[in-house]
Amino acid sequence: MNDVLERLRAEAAQAPEYEAEYAALLAADGDALAASLTSAGLPLWARELAAYRLGLAGDRRAFESLVLLLNHRDPPRCEAAAQALAVLGDPRTARAAAALATNELRTAYALHPVRLLAALRAPESAPALIRTLSRLLAPHDPYWRVALACVEGLGALADERAREVLTRAQSHPRLAVAATAALRGLGA
Repeated sequence: MNDVLERLRAEAAQAPEYEAEYAALLAADGDALAASLTSAGLPLWARELAAYRLGLAGDRRAFESLVLLLNHRDPPRCEAAAQALAVLGDPRTARAAAALATNELRTAYALHPVRLLAALRAPESAPALIRTLSRLLAPHDPYWRVALACVEGLGALADERAREVLTRAQSHPRLAVAATAALRGLGA
């Protein structure tokens, strides 16, 4: 949490007129944070801070903003959103993370949705990870880090349905060790 707050404080400090806004958001109650999510003219860091704090507090008014941040091109924003969504406990989270992880047009940004799916251990988790990994096993696919996260997630889930795709992943040099470990977890 401190890393997220420090990153957002640094972003706020780039525009001195927002120093008071940062302090106000740190002290704000849930209603004020929720209102800031829809306020016109606030910078992205302010919306992220409000959504992150609401998510960690279990306030479901943060859900939509956190899902948007989970799909952001900036990895630290995605990671913070995934952390808050994991704590939030909204039943829609797994479905949203699965949609982001399996979106072929957003594969470059799928790392944190993939990791979130593994952490959630929801019914949607294994099928989405299997589908994403299957697509990423194509020769010369550039998204090996996302594929590795899928392998590791499937290993953590220990879902028997992943056996075939994990076996195929063993033939990929960057995935072989993790895929073998995941298969061992399945009893292979």
